[in-house]
Amino acid sequence: MSSSDQSSVESEPRQVDSKIEVQNVKKLFGRIVALEDVNLAVEENEILALVGDNGAGKSTLMNVFCGNHRPTEGQIYYDGEPVSFSTPEDARDIGIETVYQDLALMGDLDVATNIFIGNFPVRKLGPLKIIDWDRTYEEAGEIIKTHLKRDIDPRAEVDFHSGGERQLVAIARALAFNPEVVILDEPTSALSVDATNLVHETVQNLKENGHTIIIVSHSMDEVFSLADRVAVLHQGQIVDAVPTDEVTQDELEHMMTTGTRP
Repeated sequence: MSSSDQSSVESEPRQVDSKIEVQNVKKLFGRIVALEDVNLAVEENEILALVGDNGAGKSTLMNVFCGNHRPTEGQIYYDGEPVSFSTPEDARDIGIETVYQDLALMGDLDVATNIFIGNFPVRKLGPLKIIDWDRTYEEAGEIIKTHLKRDIDPRAEVDFHSGGERQLVAIARALAFNPEVVILDEPTSALSVDATNLVHETVQNLKENGHTIIIVSHSMDEVFSLADRVAVLHQGQIVDAVPTDEVTQDELEHMMTTGTRP
């Protein structure tokens, strides 16, 4: 199937329960095969972890889900409907947001500004639209309270917050777009134990609030403490996708290193 054929969204919707799914996805970078015949469905309101050794295809698959990479072949489905993403904005438009590992926060600006940068609430002043700062701080506080269940001052500069709190600010920025699916790229990398626990509690809060969550992680502790299911990649292919309560760490590591089920 050509990339032009796979990008068509005119085919019949599929009768499935998954929130987002990739079917027969292949991704080439020149002659390098990054993903090969990947089939994976993420169920609504589940936490799915993507694991694999370096170069296994985790980041590439994440970038297919969020619109950074367009599949060379294959199809993406959202709520059973075929969709096509050319940019992250396309994914955002249907309800997918990503929090990247580098966070991309501006430390010398306050929390609310970081949450709404490029997406500020506005009010009209004659023919002009200006930032509504009262709404900005009010809505930032509401996101933090309702979705993150934390007491973070939206008027405080980001530099004054801990690593875990900065991760929450990045998550809050994603939530400002009202996504249904949140993708987290190594959300606790280099964080302290306390900060990691803070992020994990927040992810559970997101699930309780009805979000579907995809986590890319190297941490087995994180996978087993958070994920409902774990999908293992090896050399660009899915080895298996299993409930975390039906697999051991040794079995996961076997699949990650050999590409075979134990």
